[in-house]
Amino acid sequence: MTADSLPPWLRQPLFELLRQRGHAWLLQGPSGLGQYELGLALAAAWLCEQPEEAKAQGACGHCPSCHAIQVRTHADLCVLMPEVAMQALGWPLDEKSQADIDDKKRKPSREIRVEAMRDAIGFAQRTSARGRGKAVLVYPAERMNNITANALLKTLEEPVGEVRFVLASEAAWQLLPTIRSRCLGFTLPWPDSGQAQDWLVGQGVPAADASGLLRAAGGRPSDALRLASQGQSPKAWSLLPKAMSRGEVGALSDHAPAQAIGALQKLCHDLMAVDCGALPRFFEPADLPPAPPRAALARWSRSLASAAKTAEHPFNAGLMLEALVSEARTTLNSARRRP
Repeated sequence: MTADSLPPWLRQPLFELLRQRGHAWLLQGPSGLGQYELGLALAAAWLCEQPEEAKAQGACGHCPSCHAIQVRTHADLCVLMPEVAMQALGWPLDEKSQADIDDKKRKPSREIRVEAMRDAIGFAQRTSARGRGKAVLVYPAERMNNITANALLKTLEEPVGEVRFVLASEAAWQLLPTIRSRCLGFTLPWPDSGQAQDWLVGQGVPAADASGLLRAAGGRPSDALRLASQGQSPKAWSLLPKAMSRGEVGALSDHAPAQAIGALQKLCHDLMAVDCGALPRFFEPADLPPAPPRAALARWSRSLASAAKTAEHPFNAGLMLEALVSEARTTLNSARRRP
Protein backbone atom coordinates (compact mmCIF):
# COMPACT_ATOMS: atom_id res chain seq x y z
CA MET A 1 0.00 0.00 0.00
CA THR A 2 1.50 3.34 -1.11
CA ALA A 3 1.08 6.76 0.48
CA ASP A 4 -1.09 7.86 -2.46
CA SER A 5 -3.53 5.01 -1.82
CA LEU A 6 -4.05 6.05 1.80
CA PRO A 7 -6.90 8.35 2.85
CA PRO A 8 -5.57 11.93 2.85
CA TRP A 9 -5.58 12.32 6.65
CA LEU A 10 -3.18 9.35 6.99
CA ARG A 11 -0.46 10.45 4.56
CA GLN A 12 1.32 12.91 6.84
CA PRO A 13 1.21 10.43 9.79
CA LEU A 14 2.89 7.84 7.55
CA PHE A 15 5.71 10.25 6.70
CA GLU A 16 6.12 11.11 10.39
CA LEU A 17 6.31 7.46 11.40
CA LEU A 18 8.86 6.63 8.70
CA ARG A 19 11.16 9.42 9.89
CA GLN A 20 11.38 7.92 13.37
CA ARG A 21 13.26 4.89 14.63
CA GLY A 22 11.66 2.12 16.61
CA HIS A 23 11.07 -1.60 16.38
CA ALA A 24 7.47 -1.59 17.70
CA TRP A 25 4.67 0.89 17.07
CA LEU A 26 1.17 1.01 18.56
CA LEU A 27 -1.24 2.84 16.25
CA GLN A 28 -4.29 3.75 18.30
CA GLY A 29 -7.58 5.57 17.97
CA PRO A 30 -11.30 4.91 17.55
CA SER A 31 -12.53 2.54 14.86
CA GLY A 32 -13.02 3.87 11.38
CA LEU A 33 -9.95 6.09 11.19
CA GLY A 34 -7.73 3.69 9.20
CA GLN A 35 -5.49 1.88 11.68
CA TYR A 36 -5.23 -1.20 9.44
CA GLU A 37 -4.48 0.80 6.32
CA LEU A 38 -1.79 2.88 8.04
CA GLY A 39 -0.23 -0.21 9.66
CA LEU A 40 -0.05 -2.05 6.34
CA ALA A 41 1.39 1.02 4.59
CA LEU A 42 4.05 1.31 7.28
CA ALA A 43 5.02 -2.37 6.99
CA ALA A 44 5.07 -2.11 3.18
CA ALA A 45 7.43 0.88 3.36
CA TRP A 46 9.77 -0.97 5.73
CA LEU A 47 9.99 -3.90 3.31
CA CYS A 48 10.02 -1.91 0.05
CA GLU A 49 13.08 -2.45 -2.16
CA GLN A 50 13.45 1.12 -3.42
CA PRO A 51 16.46 3.20 -2.21
CA GLU A 52 16.44 4.09 1.49
CA GLU A 53 16.22 7.85 0.89
CA ALA A 54 13.00 7.36 -1.09
CA LYS A 55 11.35 5.15 1.54
CA ALA A 56 10.59 8.20 3.69
CA GLN A 57 7.72 8.80 1.27
CA GLY A 58 6.29 5.30 1.69
CA ALA A 59 6.34 2.14 -0.42
CA CYS A 60 6.82 2.53 -4.16
CA GLY A 61 4.04 0.12 -5.12
CA HIS A 62 6.01 -1.31 -8.06
CA CYS A 63 8.94 -3.37 -6.76
CA PRO A 64 8.74 -7.17 -6.20
CA SER A 65 8.28 -6.63 -2.46
CA CYS A 66 5.30 -4.32 -2.95
CA HIS A 67 3.78 -6.73 -5.46
CA ALA A 68 4.16 -9.62 -3.02
CA ILE A 69 2.26 -7.65 -0.37
CA GLN A 70 -0.48 -6.76 -2.85
CA VAL A 71 -1.06 -10.45 -3.65
CA ARG A 72 -0.72 -11.46 0.05
CA THR A 73 2.36 -13.68 -0.43
CA HIS A 74 5.27 -11.71 1.05
CA ALA A 75 7.65 -14.10 2.82
CA ASP A 76 8.86 -11.42 5.26
CA LEU A 77 5.48 -10.06 6.31
CA CYS A 78 3.43 -11.80 8.99
CA VAL A 79 -0.14 -10.61 9.50
CA LEU A 80 -1.83 -11.53 12.78
CA MET A 81 -5.61 -11.05 12.85
CA PRO A 82 -8.70 -12.91 13.99
CA GLU A 83 -9.59 -15.42 11.31
CA VAL A 84 -12.83 -13.58 10.51
CA ALA A 85 -10.79 -10.43 9.79
CA MET A 86 -8.24 -12.39 7.74
CA GLN A 87 -11.04 -13.70 5.54
CA ALA A 88 -12.73 -10.31 5.23
CA LEU A 89 -9.49 -8.59 4.19
CA GLY A 90 -8.28 -11.30 1.84
CA TRP A 91 -5.36 -12.72 3.82
CA PRO A 92 -4.86 -16.50 3.53
CA LEU A 93 -5.09 -18.75 6.60
CA ASP A 94 -2.59 -21.49 7.24
CA GLU A 95 -3.51 -24.84 5.69
CA LYS A 96 -4.61 -26.55 8.92
CA SER A 97 -6.84 -23.71 10.04
CA GLN A 98 -8.41 -23.40 6.60
CA ALA A 99 -9.02 -27.16 6.48
CA ASP A 100 -10.64 -27.17 9.93
CA ILE A 101 -12.99 -24.35 8.92
CA ASP A 102 -13.79 -25.91 5.53
CA ASP A 103 -14.58 -29.24 7.22
CA LYS A 104 -16.90 -27.47 9.72
CA LYS A 105 -14.77 -28.63 12.64
CA ARG A 106 -14.91 -25.09 14.04
CA LYS A 107 -15.90 -21.56 13.12
CA PRO A 108 -13.39 -18.85 12.21
CA SER A 109 -11.93 -17.34 15.36
CA ARG A 110 -12.91 -13.84 16.45
CA GLU A 111 -9.76 -13.55 18.54
CA ILE A 112 -6.09 -13.74 17.57
CA ARG A 113 -5.31 -17.35 18.39
CA VAL A 114 -2.30 -18.22 20.52
CA GLU A 115 -1.24 -20.82 17.90
CA ALA A 116 -0.99 -18.04 15.31
CA MET A 117 1.05 -15.93 17.72
CA ARG A 118 3.48 -18.79 18.33
CA ASP A 119 3.89 -19.19 14.57
CA ALA A 120 4.60 -15.45 14.35
CA ILE A 121 7.28 -15.70 17.02
CA GLY A 122 8.93 -18.50 15.05
CA PHE A 123 8.66 -16.32 11.93
CA ALA A 124 10.42 -13.45 13.74
CA GLN A 125 13.35 -15.70 14.65
CA ARG A 126 14.03 -16.87 11.10
CA THR A 127 16.33 -15.13 8.61
CA SER A 128 14.79 -12.59 6.26
CA ALA A 129 13.95 -14.15 2.89
CA ARG A 130 14.42 -10.96 0.82
CA GLY A 131 17.17 -9.35 2.91
CA ARG A 132 15.10 -6.30 3.86
CA GLY A 133 14.20 -7.35 7.38
CA LYS A 134 10.83 -8.60 8.58
CA ALA A 135 7.57 -7.00 9.66
CA VAL A 136 4.71 -8.24 11.85
CA LEU A 137 1.31 -6.52 11.64
CA VAL A 138 -1.17 -7.19 14.47
CA TYR A 139 -4.74 -5.95 13.94
CA PRO A 140 -6.94 -5.35 15.86
CA ALA A 141 -4.38 -5.75 18.62
CA GLU A 142 -7.04 -5.69 21.34
CA ARG A 143 -8.29 -9.04 20.02
CA MET A 144 -5.32 -10.74 21.69
CA ASN A 145 -6.40 -12.48 24.87
CA ASN A 146 -4.02 -12.52 27.85
CA ILE A 147 -2.42 -15.82 26.83
CA THR A 148 -1.76 -14.59 23.29
CA ALA A 149 -0.48 -11.22 24.48
CA ASN A 150 1.86 -12.80 27.03
CA ALA A 151 3.28 -15.04 24.30
CA LEU A 152 4.28 -11.89 22.39
CA LEU A 153 5.87 -10.02 25.29
CA LYS A 154 9.44 -11.34 25.25
CA THR A 155 9.81 -11.12 21.47
CA LEU A 156 8.34 -7.60 21.53
CA GLU A 157 10.85 -6.54 24.19
CA GLU A 158 13.89 -8.27 22.69
CA PRO A 159 13.28 -8.79 18.96
CA VAL A 160 15.69 -11.06 17.14
CA GLY A 161 17.43 -9.59 14.11
CA GLU A 162 15.78 -7.13 11.73
CA VAL A 163 12.14 -7.53 12.72
CA ARG A 164 9.73 -4.68 13.40
CA PHE A 165 6.21 -4.76 14.79
CA VAL A 166 3.20 -2.57 14.17
CA LEU A 167 0.21 -3.12 16.42
CA ALA A 168 -2.97 -1.36 15.24
CA SER A 169 -5.73 -0.99 17.79
CA GLU A 170 -9.23 0.45 17.99
CA ALA A 171 -9.35 -0.02 21.78
CA ALA A 172 -5.79 0.35 23.08
CA TRP A 173 -6.96 0.58 26.70
CA GLN A 174 -7.88 -3.11 26.48
CA LEU A 175 -4.27 -4.11 25.84
CA LEU A 176 -2.06 -5.31 28.65
CA PRO A 177 -0.01 -2.43 30.15
CA THR A 178 3.10 -4.52 29.50
CA ILE A 179 2.27 -4.58 25.77
CA ARG A 180 1.66 -0.82 25.64
CA SER A 181 4.86 -0.05 27.51
CA ARG A 182 6.97 -1.93 24.94
CA CYS A 183 5.65 0.08 21.98
CA LEU A 184 5.99 3.62 20.74
CA GLY A 185 2.49 5.04 20.69
CA PHE A 186 0.91 7.03 17.86
CA THR A 187 -2.65 8.38 17.96
CA LEU A 188 -4.36 8.67 14.58
CA PRO A 189 -5.75 12.11 13.69
CA TRP A 190 -9.44 12.80 13.08
CA PRO A 191 -10.18 14.09 9.57
CA ASP A 192 -12.30 17.21 9.25
CA SER A 193 -15.80 16.64 7.91
CA GLY A 194 -15.12 18.12 4.47
CA GLN A 195 -12.06 15.95 3.97
CA ALA A 196 -13.95 12.84 5.11
CA GLN A 197 -16.93 13.59 2.85
CA ASP A 198 -14.69 14.14 -0.18
CA TRP A 199 -12.99 10.80 0.52
CA LEU A 200 -16.35 9.00 0.79
CA VAL A 201 -17.47 10.46 -2.53
CA GLY A 202 -14.18 9.30 -4.03
CA GLN A 203 -14.98 5.79 -2.79
CA GLY A 204 -18.28 5.80 -4.69
CA VAL A 205 -20.69 7.05 -2.02
CA PRO A 206 -23.31 9.43 -3.51
CA ALA A 207 -22.53 13.02 -2.55
CA ALA A 208 -26.06 13.50 -1.18
CA ASP A 209 -25.55 10.59 1.25
CA ALA A 210 -22.00 11.28 2.43
CA SER A 211 -22.85 13.80 5.16
CA GLY A 212 -25.67 11.69 6.64
CA LEU A 213 -23.62 8.51 6.65
CA LEU A 214 -20.70 10.30 8.26
CA ARG A 215 -23.07 11.54 10.95
CA ALA A 216 -24.41 8.01 11.51
CA ALA A 217 -20.83 6.78 11.91
CA GLY A 218 -19.94 9.46 14.43
CA GLY A 219 -17.51 11.15 12.05
CA ARG A 220 -15.49 7.99 11.33
CA PRO A 221 -14.98 7.72 7.55
CA SER A 222 -14.22 3.99 7.25
CA ASP A 223 -17.25 3.17 9.41
CA ALA A 224 -19.37 5.43 7.20
CA LEU A 225 -18.12 3.57 4.11
CA ARG A 226 -19.07 0.27 5.73
CA LEU A 227 -22.57 1.60 6.46
CA ALA A 228 -22.87 2.58 2.79
CA SER A 229 -21.82 -0.91 1.70
CA GLN A 230 -24.51 -2.36 3.99
CA GLY A 231 -27.16 -0.25 2.28
CA GLN A 232 -27.78 2.16 5.15
CA SER A 233 -30.03 5.03 4.07
CA PRO A 234 -29.34 8.43 5.69
CA LYS A 235 -33.08 9.18 5.52
CA ALA A 236 -33.98 5.93 7.30
CA TRP A 237 -31.29 6.65 9.90
CA SER A 238 -32.75 10.07 10.68
CA LEU A 239 -36.20 8.51 11.17
CA LEU A 240 -34.95 5.71 13.43
CA PRO A 241 -35.22 7.45 16.85
CA LYS A 242 -38.88 8.35 16.54
CA ALA A 243 -39.64 4.97 14.93
CA MET A 244 -38.21 3.33 18.05
CA SER A 245 -40.40 5.51 20.27
CA ARG A 246 -43.40 4.13 18.35
CA GLY A 247 -42.12 0.56 18.63
CA GLU A 248 -41.76 -0.03 14.87
CA VAL A 249 -39.81 -3.25 14.47
CA GLY A 250 -39.72 -2.74 10.69
CA ALA A 251 -37.28 0.13 11.12
CA LEU A 252 -34.63 -2.44 12.10
CA SER A 253 -35.86 -5.40 10.04
CA ASP A 254 -32.86 -5.24 7.68
CA HIS A 255 -30.38 -5.18 10.57
CA ALA A 256 -28.61 -8.19 12.02
CA PRO A 257 -28.88 -8.30 15.84
CA ALA A 258 -25.36 -6.91 16.32
CA GLN A 259 -26.09 -4.04 13.91
CA ALA A 260 -29.41 -3.30 15.61
CA ILE A 261 -27.78 -3.20 19.03
CA GLY A 262 -25.09 -0.86 17.71
CA ALA A 263 -27.73 1.50 16.30
CA LEU A 264 -29.65 1.53 19.58
CA GLN A 265 -26.47 2.15 21.56
CA LYS A 266 -25.82 5.22 19.39
CA LEU A 267 -29.35 6.44 20.07
CA CYS A 268 -28.92 5.86 23.81
CA HIS A 269 -25.56 7.68 23.73
CA ASP A 270 -27.06 10.75 22.05
CA LEU A 271 -29.98 10.94 24.46
CA MET A 272 -27.55 10.75 27.39
CA ALA A 273 -25.51 13.54 25.81
CA VAL A 274 -28.57 15.75 25.34
CA ASP A 275 -29.70 15.07 28.91
CA CYS A 276 -26.31 16.35 30.11
CA GLY A 277 -26.49 19.47 27.95
CA ALA A 278 -24.10 18.24 25.23
CA LEU A 279 -24.68 17.96 21.49
CA PRO A 280 -25.68 14.57 20.01
CA ARG A 281 -23.06 12.83 17.90
CA PHE A 282 -24.88 10.32 15.70
CA PHE A 283 -28.25 12.03 15.07
CA GLU A 284 -29.37 15.56 14.39
CA PRO A 285 -30.99 17.17 17.48
CA ALA A 286 -34.32 17.51 15.67
CA ASP A 287 -34.40 13.75 14.97
CA LEU A 288 -34.36 12.79 18.65
CA PRO A 289 -37.40 12.26 20.88
CA PRO A 290 -37.45 13.90 24.34
CA ALA A 291 -34.77 12.44 26.60
CA PRO A 292 -36.08 9.88 29.11
CA PRO A 293 -35.09 10.09 32.80
CA ARG A 294 -31.38 9.56 33.36
CA ALA A 295 -31.97 6.39 35.41
CA ALA A 296 -33.99 4.85 32.56
CA LEU A 297 -31.23 5.64 30.07
CA ALA A 298 -28.63 4.11 32.38
CA ARG A 299 -30.66 0.88 32.66
CA TRP A 300 -31.11 0.77 28.89
CA SER A 301 -27.39 1.32 28.30
CA ARG A 302 -26.49 -1.57 30.64
CA SER A 303 -29.06 -3.83 28.99
CA LEU A 304 -27.74 -3.07 25.48
CA ALA A 305 -24.16 -3.71 26.61
CA SER A 306 -25.25 -7.09 27.99
CA ALA A 307 -27.14 -7.93 24.77
CA ALA A 308 -24.07 -7.06 22.69
CA LYS A 309 -22.11 -9.87 24.36
CA THR A 310 -24.50 -12.50 22.94
CA ALA A 311 -25.47 -10.82 19.67
CA GLU A 312 -23.56 -13.37 17.58
CA HIS A 313 -25.18 -16.40 19.26
CA PRO A 314 -27.69 -18.39 17.20
CA PHE A 315 -30.83 -16.96 18.84
CA ASN A 316 -34.01 -16.31 16.87
CA ALA A 317 -33.08 -13.00 15.24
CA GLY A 318 -36.70 -11.91 14.74
CA LEU A 319 -37.63 -12.43 18.38
CA MET A 320 -34.42 -10.70 19.50
CA LEU A 321 -35.22 -7.64 17.38
CA GLU A 322 -38.76 -7.52 18.77
CA ALA A 323 -37.39 -7.62 22.31
CA LEU A 324 -34.86 -4.87 21.55
CA VAL A 325 -37.47 -2.59 19.99
CA SER A 326 -39.94 -3.24 22.82
CA GLU A 327 -37.34 -2.24 25.38
CA ALA A 328 -36.43 0.86 23.33
CA ARG A 329 -40.10 1.90 23.14
CA THR A 330 -40.60 1.46 26.87
CA THR A 331 -37.49 3.49 27.68
CA LEU A 332 -38.18 6.30 25.22
CA ASN A 333 -41.79 6.73 26.29
CA SER A 334 -40.82 6.93 29.95
CA ALA A 335 -39.97 10.56 29.16
CA ARG A 336 -43.67 11.33 29.13
CA ARG A 337 -44.02 10.18 32.73
CA ARG A 338 -41.38 12.52 34.08
CA PRO A 339 -42.66 14.76 36.88
